[in-house]
Amino acid sequence: MNPISVSTLNTQIKSLLETTFMQICVEGEISNLTIHSSGHIYFSIKDENSTISCVMFKGNTKYLKFELENGQKVQVTASITVYVPRGNYQLLCTKIEPSGVGNLAFAFEQLKIKLQAKGYFEQSIKKTLPKYPKKIAIVTSATGAAIEDMKKVASKRWALCELILVPTLVQGNGSIEDIASSIKYADKLNCDIVIVGRGGGSIEDLWAFNSEIVADAIFQAKTPIISAVGHEIDYLISDFVADIRAATPSNAMEIALPDINEHILYLDSFVIEFQNRLKMIFSNKEQELINTRKLLEQNSIESKFSFISSQIKLVKSSFNSSFSQKIHIFQNSLDNLKSNYVLNHPEKKEKNGFVQISKDNKIVSLEDLKIGDSLELQTVNIIADCKITNLSKQKVK
Repeated sequence: MNPISVSTLNTQIKSLLETTFMQICVEGEISNLTIHSSGHIYFSIKDENSTISCVMFKGNTKYLKFELENGQKVQVTASITVYVPRGNYQLLCTKIEPSGVGNLAFAFEQLKIKLQAKGYFEQSIKKTLPKYPKKIAIVTSATGAAIEDMKKVASKRWALCELILVPTLVQGNGSIEDIASSIKYADKLNCDIVIVGRGGGSIEDLWAFNSEIVADAIFQAKTPIISAVGHEIDYLISDFVADIRAATPSNAMEIALPDINEHILYLDSFVIEFQNRLKMIFSNKEQELINTRKLLEQNSIESKFSFISSQIKLVKSSFNSSFSQKIHIFQNSLDNLKSNYVLNHPEKKEKNGFVQISKDNKIVSLEDLKIGDSLELQTVNIIADCKITNLSKQKVK
């Protein structure tokens, strides 16, 4: 027997398969569905034991009357095609028709209804996450990308938290039991939070997190649990049972840990506010000191002496002004008296034949005298003592 090349073998297999299975109808459950930007659809169909890759090119997708979803049970009309460089074969689909809900999706809905009836999804029993966790247990694969992503996020957000990895088988045979066992173990580590999860994958890869055994372990845990399985679009039973659902493993760390940058900004704002308040306090105290100093200055001995001195000066000025005014008034009165004296001086009033009559040193009128009265007749220069011996009244003609 002469050996042949790999390419020759793959070419012969291609010819044999493509001529033998030119048109077939296959029934199975859709998984790993990808709708490419080119318009081509890539997926797999599977049953309990086997999986086969499928593709439907854009030219045939226009005949689809429904949207393909993972978990759908479908019938595909296809031919087998072989990709020689890799030796891979797949179904080239020309027609896809639904044949009912897939077994996995049906099982998921069944378990979901069962656990909901048992109260596993009640919001009232969900545990609250601590604001500043000191220790977090992570139930995931030790070699997966999820643990590395979570470590990166944790180091950036809050490096003060201790992370404890509980290495766990997250897919394949024995993964269900291993996940449940790891959750129970993590619950005994006296951690603040337990994160259960893994990175993205097909529904089959994530199926262990849709098991009742894992749901029981999560529900019975005393430690708050975050479920972080797959991508944002993936919803699993563990998401509904856990206290918190995270869209991704990285998002689980964002939920579990505070952001140190936010705290730094908060502290900065707190420092600024503290400084502003301190400045305001000092400013108010300074103003109080200024007011107190002014008050002390106003009530000091020097101030009082100054005030009294100013009052004395004011009184003195007022006294001088008043005294001057009085002197002026008296001077005016004296001048008036002098003027009147001068005007009324006897020398200026004296006329020939006129004398002043006085009795008992009082000036009297002639009409007031009686016979026998003693009186004085005086001029400026002469005083004559007289006695009335006769009085007669003249008749006015």
